[in-house]
Order: sequence, then structure tokens, then C-alpha cells
Amino acid sequence: MKRRRNPMIVTLLGLRGNGRASVYTEPLWGLSMMLVLPYTSVFMLALGVHDAQIGLLATISMLSQVVFGLLSGVITDKLGRRITTAVFDIIAWAIPCLIWAFAQNFWWFLAASVVNGAWQVTQNSWDCLLVEDVDRAEIPKVYSLVKVAAEFSALFAPIAAVLVSSLGLELAVRILYLNAFVIMSLKIWLLYRYTTETTTGRIRMQETRGVSIWRSLSEYRGVLALIVRSKGTIFALVIAALVGAVALVNGTFWQVVISQRLGVPDALLPFFPMVRSLLSVLFFFTLIPLLTHARHLKAPTLIGFGVYLAGQLLLVGIPAPGGPAVTATYGLLAVCLMLDAFGAGMLFMLAESLVALHVDRAERSRVMAIQRTCVMLVTAPFGWISGWLSGMDRTWPFLLTSALLVLGLIVAGLFWVTTHAETHDDAHSHA
Repeated sequence: MKRRRNPMIVTLLGLRGNGRASVYTEPLWGLSMMLVLPYTSVFMLALGVHDAQIGLLATISMLSQVVFGLLSGVITDKLGRRITTAVFDIIAWAIPCLIWAFAQNFWWFLAASVVNGAWQVTQNSWDCLLVEDVDRAEIPKVYSLVKVAAEFSALFAPIAAVLVSSLGLELAVRILYLNAFVIMSLKIWLLYRYTTETTTGRIRMQETRGVSIWRSLSEYRGVLALIVRSKGTIFALVIAALVGAVALVNGTFWQVVISQRLGVPDALLPFFPMVRSLLSVLFFFTLIPLLTHARHLKAPTLIGFGVYLAGQLLLVGIPAPGGPAVTATYGLLAVCLMLDAFGAGMLFMLAESLVALHVDRAERSRVMAIQRTCVMLVTAPFGWISGWLSGMDRTWPFLLTSALLVLGLIVAGLFWVTTHAETHDDAHSHA
């Protein structure tokens, strides 16, 4: 009997056009930005940037993303998916990489953070370029391929570790940023070279010709009313905002606390996101589908908040060794990584799913744009707050995330709004 091929492999090999170019160039992200991201906060500390300033930069970056996120739909429609992606990838990644590579103090990082916020425009245009000409039945598998490519890109982390251990933190990170500039520029060129404007993109360019950006933005008022009237959409927004705030704090200060408080050497820092990514991929293919395959998402959401909370509290509770990290420290951090990989993976997927399930289908694109902007606005202050807390005690930002996750448990437990899919499945169920 002929052996059946893995559907993900079939999709990967069968991709053509924009889908193929978008997915095939995605691993270059791992050879560029993923090499340097684990060192971002520690590099700032090495250049004299304080904890509170690092938190402030995270908040300013988020506010910049809010502005660009609001404009993203309008820009993408006017310029087209392909040109928008190329131009704003250069603005959002190539230019900041050069600024980071030669950074001397807080003001360099501030400039790079503001410019880097433009990635919210390419988040919109790249998504459109990826899926608009792909068979609808293949879209979930295409996104799965992108997710797996992003997670596996952490496998390149040892390259950064070798550089840091041999050249020292500051010089190695500057080289890694220059490398990111070159690789990202290559990725941008390859994507532009091997894509064409989508059918929907050509239609929207024609429809928005002669229409001002301000007029297009003014049409968002009617969409806001749709959101406010939907109890389910508000609930999904609250869950997404809580998950986003926890992610912002962890992304900014997780490496700082294990480096500065727990004594993990700089050269080992990239291995932690690598392990977390691999565990996340493992859970995505095993445990998470088992828990989320049913229509009722309340129980898996509560489990996600609970497990993520356990990981954050354990991180706070790890005793500081008073010098280099000891074996027990690494053992407890390994448990933290496992809990974070499962809890965060579960919650990120469920937060996106809840927003999609409650959204008004006729206005999906504009509602999603406003929702993303609202989430970023609510999330933004937590960068500054966590930086202020970290300046007093490196564990305090994670007490803040723990409180946010407890709030998530309360909101999901007491104020759950049944989704359309659940209603269709069982009109009397609320779980």
C-alpha cells in the first residue's frame, strides 16, 4: 500500500508564487534578527542604559507600533502589498539594524525603537501577500509552516553564543546587528524579486486611488461602534491585552533577570529562547491540539493561564546563587521554560482564535486592525512600569505578570462569552 505523505510537506513542496516566496524566505529571519534578539536588553545594560530606560524604550516602541498599525491598512491598500512590504521592511528592519550596530547610548536606542515600529505596516502587507492568492483550504497549513519556521530559527542560536564567548558581548552584538542588516536586506530583495502584486491588492489600489489617507481613516468610526456593541469582541480584547502585556514584559526582562540575578553567562543566553521554541513546537504538535480540538475553549484558556502563572511564579522563586548560576538554578530554569512554552503557546493561539471567532465577519480586516491597535495601546505602559519595577528588584516585573495572569484567570472564569462556534455546537453550553 502506498504510504501517505505528510500534508505539511505536501503543502511546502506544492507552494507557488507569493506563498512560496514568503514561506521559503522566512528562515532568513533566523539567520538575522533571531541571532541578536536574546542579547538586546543585556546589550543596552552594557552600554549604560538603565532598567527603567529599557522599559521606557519598550513602551515607546509599542506606541510607535500603534501609530503605524493604524496606518497599515490604508498604506497597504494605496501602495499595494508587494511595494509596501519591501519599503517598510527596509524602514523597520534594515535601518534600525544599522542604528543598533553603532549605538552608543539611550538616544540611539530611542531612535531605532521609533523607526522599528514600522514593522506593524509590513505585518499587515506581508500577511496579505502571503495568503491572498493561496488556496483557502491551504491557509492554516501555510501559517503553520511560517510558525514552525519562526520557532526553528532559534536553532541558529549557537552561532551567537560562539561569537559572544570569543569576542565579548559588546563587539559580538554589534557584528550580529551588521549581519542582520545584510541578511534582512537579502530577504527583502528576494521577497520583492519573486513575488507579484496580489489580485485583491490590485483591486484595492484601484479603489483607493485619489482617496486621501485621512478619509480612509475617518471610516474607522463605524467600525469602532461595531466593536463596542459586541460583548464577545470586548471579552476577546481583554484576554488579548493581558496576554500581550505579559509577553511584552517577558520579552524585555526575562533575559535580564537570568543574567543579572541568576548569574547565567552571556554566552548561554540565546540557548534559552532556543529551548523554549523547540518545546513550543513539540507542544503544538502534541499536547495543545489535544486540549483545544473541541469547540469549547474555556477550559484550555484557564489551563493556559494557570500553567503560564506557575512558570512566572517559579522564576520569581528561584534562589539567587550569589555568583555564577549553579546546577539547581539551571534545573529550575528548565522547568520554567517548559511551563512558559506550554502556557504562552496555548494562550497566544487561543487569544488570536477568540478574537477571530468573535469578530464581525463583514468587517474582519478593519475590525482586526483596530483591535490590534487597542491591544497595543493597553499593553504599551507595561514596558515602562516593568522597567521601573526592575530598577528596584529584578524579580518584581514577574510579580506584575503573575498578577496579570491571575486577572486573566478571573476574567476567563467569571466573564466567559460563548463563541459563535460554541453556540452552534450546543446552545445551552457556556464552557
